[in-house]
Amino acid sequence: MNVVTPTPFPRASTPEQVSFDRAELGAILAVYGRMVAAGEWRDYGISCLREIAVFSIFRRTAEHPLYRIEKRPRLRSRQGMYAVIGMDGQILKRGHDLKTVLRVLEKALIRPVD
Repeated sequence: MNVVTPTPFPRASTPEQVSFDRAELGAILAVYGRMVAAGEWRDYGISCLREIAVFSIFRRTAEHPLYRIEKRPRLRSRQGMYAVIGMDGQILKRGHDLKTVLRVLEKALIRPVD
């Protein structure tokens, strides 16, 4: 007869957490680095929650984010799981491919030369 002894510290089921993988962070940080070099952005924050991962971009630390890059895996089969959202909450671009979605941020680097 097998007797199972209870463990003193049962493993609690941890909620699944959404995060950016290495390739996604590489693409985001490439755009972020160019904008920092141009003097447009100065700080960022990353939040990994149960249903969403957010990369927030700030001009200064004590502000609301200029842009939020969101990853929502539940929207993978619909509009796409990546989105760039502006300061006012408007979705600037949404899609299935992160590099394509990030192009909306690179348009801010293109300026007319005087």
